[in-house]
Amino acid sequence: MSPRPTGGLGLVRSSNAGKPTWALVGTGALAHARTDHVHTTDLEATTVDKQVLRAGVEDVMAALAHYSATLASTPGGAGWLHVQHVPVRRFVAEIVRKLLALNAWAPFASAPGPLTLAPYEGLVGLRSSSSREYLAYTVTWSGVAYLLGAAASHNPTRSTQLRNRDRTSTANTEPSPLPSDLGRQDVLALSWTSRHAATLTPVLAELARGRQRSLLLDLATDAAERCSAGSTTGTELRSAPSDLFTLSGTAEGLHRRDDEHVVQVGGHDVQLARLIRLLSVLLETSGGCTQPSWRTVVRAESWLDDMLSSTRPHTVLLSNDTSPLGVLAAHAAERHGANSVHVQHGAWTAESVAWPALHSRDIIVMGERDLVLGRGWARHPEAEVHVLGQPRFDVLAGLSRQAQRRYLEKLLAPGGRRAPARIAVWACQPFNPDHLKSHADLLLDGLAEADGDWGLVIAPYPAQGADAFTALVKADAGPPIAVADPRVGARGCLAGADVLASAYSTCGIEAALLGIPVLEIGSPGERTLGLTGHGLATRCEAAGEVAEALSGLRAGPAPIPRAALDAVCRWRGDSATRIARLITDRATSGPRADDSTHHHPGAAASPKDEGASVR
Repeated sequence: MSPRPTGGLGLVRSSNAGKPTWALVGTGALAHARTDHVHTTDLEATTVDKQVLRAGVEDVMAALAHYSATLASTPGGAGWLHVQHVPVRRFVAEIVRKLLALNAWAPFASAPGPLTLAPYEGLVGLRSSSSREYLAYTVTWSGVAYLLGAAASHNPTRSTQLRNRDRTSTANTEPSPLPSDLGRQDVLALSWTSRHAATLTPVLAELARGRQRSLLLDLATDAAERCSAGSTTGTELRSAPSDLFTLSGTAEGLHRRDDEHVVQVGGHDVQLARLIRLLSVLLETSGGCTQPSWRTVVRAESWLDDMLSSTRPHTVLLSNDTSPLGVLAAHAAERHGANSVHVQHGAWTAESVAWPALHSRDIIVMGERDLVLGRGWARHPEAEVHVLGQPRFDVLAGLSRQAQRRYLEKLLAPGGRRAPARIAVWACQPFNPDHLKSHADLLLDGLAEADGDWGLVIAPYPAQGADAFTALVKADAGPPIAVADPRVGARGCLAGADVLASAYSTCGIEAALLGIPVLEIGSPGERTLGLTGHGLATRCEAAGEVAEALSGLRAGPAPIPRAALDAVCRWRGDSATRIARLITDRATSGPRADDSTHHHPGAAASPKDEGASVR
């Protein structure tokens, strides 16, 4: 695990004219401190109230929108904060979390005062992450002091990590200028993760059967996330220009001079002009499809405009319209008069998204419980939400459980050795190393205590580096452990498992649909998919609870009512067909599709399958 950027600092109380002040110093000075002091890593480990954190983030984002939303826009009129809302919000959450942690430390709470930063420390750094591509930006403690008004004459905005980081290389190797042979297309689809591709390609295949021409733009910058040519039969597949996601440079308009504008967070005055300057670091150093730089956003809009003008589709199809590229595409679709359709690709909970906003006209959700969230998050004035399931799950009924079991057994017992009698699959998320280790300890201790002969197969998240689990696999004691090929993932082997464990991987829903027991793991209060509330999983917060749940599986799984499954995902094996029908009916029937959008011969439909209007 790489050290945190603020790991070598402590906070010490001093005074100025009798008033309390607090100075950031090297940890070596803490041993000699005679006043209140704390290591910054201890502050960062402080648990903060999630509701208070969420309210603080909302306050800062509202103040940012009022203060700076018009400082920079794309040529097409998309404001910088509108497009970059997700990465900005995550960074703001880091700031608010640290300010709340500071207030939670009793010595500071009883004698609050200004902070003096550590000279020469960068103001924006990176947190540890097991993701291959995503950069987890954070504000350093010197950055916090800067936002609260401290002088920073000798502090660069970027930490050493950021200054020394090589530009992220892209998966595209050949330039892809706008082709002249595309012609008219009915549907333009965008994908930049394997989850998007697996969700959208079944719909595109159904559209092709109905003689609808589709163009799929693969914008992935991680080779493992790319669309495979074989998965898009009947669909034109093109990549973005090879240098689209390598653009860096100054974000014009976001380098503000200090002024009197502040936003209060827990009694602290955060200077908005300084916050904008720190946010400009994200927009100037980020790269890749999940965090495009501002210059990439501007160029990507121009490229999408060219694509839309050339192909003139009736529909833009997305599986994410909340992060920068999705927001940009939904905005472009609106300007070009195309309908925008969003297909939910992962499970939603009230806390599961960085920004609760959906920008498309038609929003396809998996289950009944997603209706309320979809309605609340919709931003399009004519948005409608439709419960049509998940096209990625249509193939579940045809999976070979025997073949997937053999795969798991070979992983755990290579060379023909004896495999454990029972196998658990852990569907991971790209948490930081400490968070991953806490889940691993919970599972492994529970497996060791449980009745029976258990083994564990770790299924990395698609964007997660497999090396994050190297230390676990090399462990000498405990149950046998293996790591699945990232190209297989949890959904490629879960049908062969005796149980699936995860915090909030969508694979938990797939397992529940197949009747495989699910454990929702994590510390008390940690968010999960909420399957336990529907009777589809067992919540496990301690190793003993894992052991008890595993030991109880000998009795066999209890039957699950269809209504409980439908609440989470309407699964009939025809989601792709129904979504394709909605798209084509919308294109030919005007603003509202008729009932045939939700009913077709042979479909077991019910009133609950109807599209539900948001307004």
